[in-house]
Amino acid sequence: MKIVQKLKSFLKEVYLELKKVNWLNRKDLLKYTFIVLLVTVIVALFLGGLDYVFTEALKKFVLYRGY
Repeated sequence: MKIVQKLKSFLKEVYLELKKVNWLNRKDLLKYTFIVLLVTVIVALFLGGLDYVFTEALKKFVLYRGY
């Protein structure tokens, strides 16, 4: 089978599979997108806060130079 025929067959199968997908409506898509973005921001703030706390602790206790 030639590469062009394989490619055509692959694209045809992809198209047929995509027709079977249950796509979200616009309302649900926006809702879930907002949830993902919100959780991403919350996790980023949490990890940033931990990074700040540990950095300050390292500066104060580990990297302290008493002279």
